[in-house]
Amino acid sequence: MSAREVFVSYSEPDRACALELVERVEAHGIPCWVAPRDIAPSTDWAAEIIDAIGAARVMVLVFSASSNESPQVRREVERAVHKRVSVLPFRIEDVLPSKSLEYFLSTQHWLDAFPPPRESHYRALCAHLAVVLSTPPRAVPAAAFDGELLGRIERALAAYIGPIARHLVVREARTASGIEALIAALAAELDADTERRRFVESCQRLARG
Repeated sequence: MSAREVFVSYSEPDRACALELVERVEAHGIPCWVAPRDIAPSTDWAAEIIDAIGAARVMVLVFSASSNESPQVRREVERAVHKRVSVLPFRIEDVLPSKSLEYFLSTQHWLDAFPPPRESHYRALCAHLAVVLSTPPRAVPAAAFDGELLGRIERALAAYIGPIARHLVVREARTASGIEALIAALAAELDADTERRRFVESCQRLARG
């Protein structure tokens, strides 16, 4: 097991529950990554979160009415799905996913953790994580990409986020299993739905030649 195979996503009003969850899970020998505890001082907050999600095998989402409406949580979940990180919603309130999350969570396994007390639910969570993490991760073969195509995709992404596009394209191209996976991973870097849609459509046209 790597140092931080479990990423815990939550919205600020649920911080107490998230930290309690981390305490219980780590007591079972399963290290977690959670903000702000694991963000080093004077580092780029967003970059740290992106790297932590990419290094994880499971994202535990503390799901509530608050996280359901959180743009930050939606971005984290979207990033996890595009990176093929399993998302496990730990539902602490009787709430259904909003439309912005439903697409990403509709096929996921859920753990209901209400009403309190949550101790039995934490034990169920730990048991589930132990099983999931005991299974060796599947290797995803990296695809060989045409350099000219990567350059065009980089320029398309740079139109939205600037020079950092080069770093992101190089990083994602190392592990992406194909052009569609690469485009999806890069699109996850864009916050606005319209920008993501335009970027994906543009890259798909580039890929078709």
